Amino acid sequence: MTKYIGYVGTYTKKDSKGVYSFVLDTEEKKISAVEVAAEIENPTYVTISNDNKYLFAVGKEGALGGVASYSVDSTTGGLSLLNTQYSEGASPCHVSVDAEGTVILSANYHKGTAESYPVSVDGSLQENASTIQHTGSGPNTARQEKPHMHFSGFTPNDQFAVSVDLGTDRVDTYKLSDGVLEEVSSLSVKPGSGPRHITFHPNGKIAYVMTELSNEVIVLSFNSETGSFQELQYISTLPIDFTENSQGSAIHVSSDGKFVYAGNRGHNTITSFSANEETGQLTFLEHTSTEGNWPRDFVLDPSEQFIVASNEQSDTLTLFERDAATGKLTLLQSEIHAPEPVCVKFLNY
Repeated sequence: MTKYIGYVGTYTKKDSKGVYSFVLDTEEKKISAVEVAAEIENPTYVTISNDNKYLFAVGKEGALGGVASYSVDSTTGGLSLLNTQYSEGASPCHVSVDAEGTVILSANYHKGTAESYPVSVDGSLQENASTIQHTGSGPNTARQEKPHMHFSGFTPNDQFAVSVDLGTDRVDTYKLSDGVLEEVSSLSVKPGSGPRHITFHPNGKIAYVMTELSNEVIVLSFNSETGSFQELQYISTLPIDFTENSQGSAIHVSSDGKFVYAGNRGHNTITSFSANEETGQLTFLEHTSTEGNWPRDFVLDPSEQFIVASNEQSDTLTLFERDAATGKLTLLQSEIHAPEPVCVKFLNY
């Protein structure tokens, strides 16, 4: 396989029409064919089922917000709307699907909620099965005046669901039975750090949290029996002498567990770390410019030879080649036009 189909979730405040698709040619080392795959308001985050049959997107329609389900033509990348589950109020900012494709989780930044939706066998979304409502605040009065759920997903092997709350500096774990969430554990991280996203080391024992407000990666140990986390390390994603505004964005780990990558909006870089094979703790490697403004997300391609970054405020994607031995990134292609890009995902190959 030399050509991979990817998708871009976007804001539709200016020129964007919705979800875009693109093609990465791994032989030519080039991205092309960026085009509208589905017209929908503010599909800022998308996720794809493991079998590539369905794409799920957050979205809105007027005063309603929620999640939408699409069937995927894995040959062309085309998307066909199956249904939506919208309710009053702001749309979510994050969506994920379990390995079996049976449950969708969404996180709502504005409402401070995590919600679950069972998925029917035809890929359509059933009505909301449960809603977790957070309460509380954090010390950053401008950004932490109330709960701001920024991530809701699954722990390894789908043992638990996990949410990350920027507003209350919390990482929470839930049991999931018949699509219903029930809290089993909660970790409060450094006050004011503003945790945003979490990803797991392939060994299932370590997790990495990217903080938006303090621009750090928090290394956590994860107990797969109880669902609880413990802090192991905090490491900055920014140079010591950088004093301008920067906000942490996405975090991803290579499938061999050797490297962790984190995005910085403002510093406009991806920070690369090497991970200790035994402890999971991180050592800084390098900062790589994303050649654009406000890198909201990035993704490793299915071969993990490449990384694609999305620069929200410059309306561009950037393609890097990744050295699997050193973890380092080399610029291949920049200024690939994609309007208001937020999230990038590939079909599974």
